[in-house]
Amino acid sequence: MSASIEIIFAVMVVSYIIAKSLKISTELSMFFAAIAGGLVGGVGIPARHIAEGAFTYLDIILIFFTATFFMNLLKESGGVVYVVRGIIQKFSRKKSILFVLITFLLLLPGALTGAGSVTVLITGGMIAVVLGYMGLSKPKTAAIIFIIAGLSAAAPPVSLWAMLTAAGVNMPYVGFFLPLLIPCVVLSLLTIFILGWRGKPVDLEKALKELPEAPPQMNWIKVILPFLVFFILMLAGRIWPHSLPVIGLPLMFVVAAVVSYFLSPVRLNIFDIARNTVHQLLPLIGTLTCVGILVQIMTLTGVRGLIAITVVTLPITIVFCSLFLVLPVSEAVLMWGAAPVLGVPLVLLFNTIGLNPIVALAGMSVIWPLGDALPPTAIIGRLTKDTVEMEEPYGHMLKHCLIPAILIIIAGTLMVIFSKELGFLTLL
Repeated sequence: MSASIEIIFAVMVVSYIIAKSLKISTELSMFFAAIAGGLVGGVGIPARHIAEGAFTYLDIILIFFTATFFMNLLKESGGVVYVVRGIIQKFSRKKSILFVLITFLLLLPGALTGAGSVTVLITGGMIAVVLGYMGLSKPKTAAIIFIIAGLSAAAPPVSLWAMLTAAGVNMPYVGFFLPLLIPCVVLSLLTIFILGWRGKPVDLEKALKELPEAPPQMNWIKVILPFLVFFILMLAGRIWPHSLPVIGLPLMFVVAAVVSYFLSPVRLNIFDIARNTVHQLLPLIGTLTCVGILVQIMTLTGVRGLIAITVVTLPITIVFCSLFLVLPVSEAVLMWGAAPVLGVPLVLLFNTIGLNPIVALAGMSVIWPLGDALPPTAIIGRLTKDTVEMEEPYGHMLKHCLIPAILIIIAGTLMVIFSKELGFLTLL
């Protein structure tokens, strides 16, 4: 039986490689690999399992869409540019404070949506203008935005790698806030200070001239209030868990979006923004849908079990030492599909040997985004290069990413190894 499962797995891998070599998208390549696995595994094209797999991550897709819709409403209302202009006007001569505020501006969109691409699209372009007028080169600017965008996708409250893996092991997505927040914030600050420290003060006049104008009626209350409503709804459910109904993150983001819409100083075409949001997220939603199908077929044919058994029987030292390579490469090939395929057996292994599964998963979630700069996908890396309008070869950006990447790998691996000692973070 083991040999036959290995053959099925090999066919799925070869099918994926062939599809990618034919320039087929990653999403369709995963779908073809799933279909090939089903045919070779003797289950044909199982329509029921394909349908079930496609809806596996529907709740995460809803979070994805509603959070990005909220951020797009805020952007179109002028809130994002208002914040960026306000920060550089006040702190253009105070580089350290400016770096800290820029870091949080880059972390926020991805943290709320779970997608580094949203960070790049919503705040990346404007931050690139600011860093450019500090004298930083385009490759260095792109490296800063890419690394922090990746960490923003791993940051709470929405970390897709952690959510997908937790769903795969039937573990509640609870206790991840601090184990994800602390490393993401610290590593983001280290990245911008290491790569940007030689930058000069912002040329305020030129920067303001290039940035879009904010609506005259926009103010800090209109920017902050939607976020305040969101965090109140989130905290209320934790403070009074038995008194309030569970409304879920998608509805929380919808409420925040409604508040942002009514506070907007300019008239917003909500249907156009919703349509553009769907268009913007379609590749990512397609990825989650096809990942669900792939994982379902891998489970049906026994391939997922084979991978799990292989992982849990490896010497633990080899597992620790290979995380720096396995996690980014799996992300580069499968994107979020790496979480349910590899993350699930790894978490089960760590839990079996007495490590804290929440902190260990948080450590892995910090490392995974590095794969978004690697081929064959490199979605966030290529998107960052285009957003920054970098004309230099792509490798120049990767060279500047090297030192932050090493720090991220070290921090994430240490979190896994010492997850038991860091378990107190899950209780705070």
